[in-house]
Amino acid sequence: MKKFLGICTLVGILILLQVYMWCVQAGPLMQTAYIRVERGTSLSMLADGLQKEGVINHALAFKIIARFSGLSQKLRAGEYKFEPNISLWNVMQKIANGDVFYRKITLPEGLTNVEISKILNENPYLSGQIVLDDIQGSILPETYTFPYGTERKKIILEAQADMQKTLDDAWNNRDENLPVKNKKELLVLASIIEKETGVPEERPLVASVFVNRLKKGMKLQTDPTVIFALTQGKAELGRSLKRKDLQIDSPYNTYKYYGLPPTPICNPGKDSIWAAAKPAKTDYLFFVATGDGGHNFSKSLSEHNKNVKNWVKKISK
Repeated sequence: MKKFLGICTLVGILILLQVYMWCVQAGPLMQTAYIRVERGTSLSMLADGLQKEGVINHALAFKIIARFSGLSQKLRAGEYKFEPNISLWNVMQKIANGDVFYRKITLPEGLTNVEISKILNENPYLSGQIVLDDIQGSILPETYTFPYGTERKKIILEAQADMQKTLDDAWNNRDENLPVKNKKELLVLASIIEKETGVPEERPLVASVFVNRLKKGMKLQTDPTVIFALTQGKAELGRSLKRKDLQIDSPYNTYKYYGLPPTPICNPGKDSIWAAAKPAKTDYLFFVATGDGGHNFSKSLSEHNKNVKNWVKKISK
């Protein structure tokens, strides 16, 4: 009898050692895998699924260990990222701790609400559909992280909260004597700056031109506002502006009307908002493209006209 018990004990120890080895040894996964655990998935379904996907070698061991360790009651739904050769125990721990994988989505600076809606609605890892209103400027362009299945509306709410915080910070720390009455006008100015240049270091200079023109009572005469007047931010213009476009009767036509447009023309990024709040100190009143991505700035119309001629020559070659 003692010999039998001894054999049983030895067998038990060997089994435990084998289970332990299954737990800690490198798993079979050859490349990074993304596995979704749906709500209501049973322990058996989870273990079998992980083995089928090549994440673990032994579904039975997974079930036994999960039950004996108490982790079977803690396994959480979500999307998980598993690295190559991850051990069975680490797989179990990751799911039990709810260490879900966070995906990223980037909302670039200068997009309209229509363009942002398209990016969000086409992302296959988000849920629910959204339709944003026609008032631009409430969304802060940024890279946002989210677990699989997050509602698109949640991303929008986060982006709107971030925009409000950024706008509040910029307004509260703005330069004195800016020719804007409130945060809304600051945001309108920032949206024009955003559309005028994609060169970060130029934004404070572009801001200085518009601030100087506003202070002098000059028309802003900026093409992006005319483009917005033509498209309302719902589509790309798809062509260059024509002379007749500058005659459109719209409050967004800054060639026809003085001051700022009534609303933002896009969703500006942080740099453009801070450029509007803290523009460079210059005497510039004009700028024109250099033809290679940047701009030439000038203080006088005669200097500006020379820059325009140089630009025309460059693009005509």
